[in-house]
Amino acid sequence: MCSCTNKISWSVQLMSACGCSLIYVLGNVIPWRSLALLGNILLLASSIVPCLVHFFGLFFIPESPRWLVKIGRHKEVYATLQRLRGKNVDISHEAANIKVKFKFYLIETEFLMYLKTVGVGLMSLQQLGGVNSITYYASSIFQEVNFSRKVGTISLAIIQIPTVVASVILTDKSGRRPLLMVSATGMCLSGFIIGLSFWLQNLQQWKEISSNLVYIGILVYILTHLIGMGPLPTVLMSEIFPINVKGSAGSLLIFVNNISEWIVTYSFNFMMEWSAAGT
Repeated sequence: MCSCTNKISWSVQLMSACGCSLIYVLGNVIPWRSLALLGNILLLASSIVPCLVHFFGLFFIPESPRWLVKIGRHKEVYATLQRLRGKNVDISHEAANIKVKFKFYLIETEFLMYLKTVGVGLMSLQQLGGVNSITYYASSIFQEVNFSRKVGTISLAIIQIPTVVASVILTDKSGRRPLLMVSATGMCLSGFIIGLSFWLQNLQQWKEISSNLVYIGILVYILTHLIGMGPLPTVLMSEIFPINVKGSAGSLLIFVNNISEWIVTYSFNFMMEWSAAGT
């Protein structure tokens, strides 16, 4: 189950990178109002069609065996597993394994608060690190330091997809924790470089160098975010929680993630007016 969820998480991250790259490229040839209209039309279409397919598909899929175990409908577990695995497959061992694991998870309730703290921390830091402020306002940031918006946004479009693919490979080889540490360190250092560059701009010193430093800082920031803090919190969310709280914990973490994103996106322009270097 975790393996399947991980693949979905990586797929979402990859599709998100493709979408951002496409918008960055189109933004250099289409006026922003037309781009906003096109984006909303595509968003509406991409939301309605999958939802309709999903709605009708729900009538043909069986209940989750783990959910059936959770609510005590043990007899239906075998029928569901047999339908999922095939008529000629022996599912007795898998059914017994699900029941044993569920009992084991119920014993570990004292550990849940720690897991929720880790999950809330990762999902909030994913957004409070400021990635969406850079993603949404990259063009304005480049313009503010007199760097070519076209070069900057196209560079961001080019690096995103290969970085996500590299992240998938690195995660299995190096592990989650090392990638998160490298990612957080890279984001911190690149954020410092961007802030230092704006500070130099305010002092009217090394303008050409500082504008190039902003460009390098933003590229490094996006690269390091995409290899760790971008996809991994969602992947970890699917791995760390036991079955009996996976649904409620996942809802809580997605709520925290979206609220954090809204705070960063809403406050960014006000903070930039206060102090670009400080922001």
